[in-house]
Amino acid sequence: MDELNLKQLTLAVRTIAEEKNLPEEIVMSVIEQAIAAAWRRDNGERDQEVRSELNIDKGTAKVFVSREVVEIVGSDAHEISLADAKKVKKDAALGDMIEEEHEVSSFGRVAAQTAKQVVLQRLREAEREVVLSEYEDKIGTVVNGTVQRVEPRVIRIEIGKANGIIPQSEQIQGEYYSVGSRIKVFIKDIERDNRGPQLILSRGNTEFIEYLFRQEVPELETGAVEIKAIAREAGRRTKLAVASTVPGVDPVGTFVGGHGTRVQAVMNEVGDQEKIDIVTYDPEIEQFIKNALSPAEVAKVVIREADKRATVYVNEDQQSIAIGRGGQNVRLASRLTGYELDIEQATAVPKPAADKNPKKNIEDSLLDAAREVEETPEA
Repeated sequence: MDELNLKQLTLAVRTIAEEKNLPEEIVMSVIEQAIAAAWRRDNGERDQEVRSELNIDKGTAKVFVSREVVEIVGSDAHEISLADAKKVKKDAALGDMIEEEHEVSSFGRVAAQTAKQVVLQRLREAEREVVLSEYEDKIGTVVNGTVQRVEPRVIRIEIGKANGIIPQSEQIQGEYYSVGSRIKVFIKDIERDNRGPQLILSRGNTEFIEYLFRQEVPELETGAVEIKAIAREAGRRTKLAVASTVPGVDPVGTFVGGHGTRVQAVMNEVGDQEKIDIVTYDPEIEQFIKNALSPAEVAKVVIREADKRATVYVNEDQQSIAIGRGGQNVRLASRLTGYELDIEQATAVPKPAADKNPKKNIEDSLLDAAREVEETPEA
């Protein structure tokens, strides 16, 4: 391809449009961008403002170069003097943008290569854009996909005609993805950046869990029960706060299902390693915090409304349960309730002075307990 033949290009517009299933206007726009890029390569500078117009009937093109009218020209590529501007446009004034027209028939070899690259790249982007626009109204839904490729940071998924990625942050921790396997994915967003549009998928977000429960709990659709809040650490634990709008309906039981069938169906999809706690929502924040820290039993809650914090007092044997492994239980309960929770021991036992001899302390407490038992009947 020594030269860029415009006649051939204009003939190719319809063919490309049909082959790629793209509107002719998009293909025209792509070729016009390529012509502008090629002209810049042959005659101008890289960051010059150039646009082109293709005449499909004549097989010709015009290139328009935009320059600002200034008093003193610093750069010929971007600026034009007032005197020169008036030759192009009689009423030109300082600060105006002047467009100069150039007829184009062909380009040199290097410019032709540039144009070809631009056409291929832009067509690929346009194709992806058209395919992805079909998924625009599917954002927020779950679809079936096939694992196409497993990379260190992303999993590439094929969904119908489109491809999407599950970034690391949206994956279920510890989940194994094998190429060719079918999985459910939540369509989170269409991200548009310099590399073109990208379908962002998720299995690790709270909406994915909500969708799975909607499939299992018909009462959610009828409005008899509702999900008030979800806090999730994908692959580890999820907490769900649920409520009932109908008197006599047990919200937790509705979500768990007979013999736990409903919650089990959700766990089968996200993996049994993820524990799911379903707790009752309560409009009274104190009670809600107690419920959220389940399975720990809470003695007392002191709320500081001003800074959205609460101190939760639990008995010594409940402290590790309330905090959870690696602080997970209290972390998820905080997210669920919207309050920063501090776990404290209900009865702070003063440390004995003779801390070096723990055996002695245990013996003392046993003796104390024995004395209490002896004294009780006499009381």
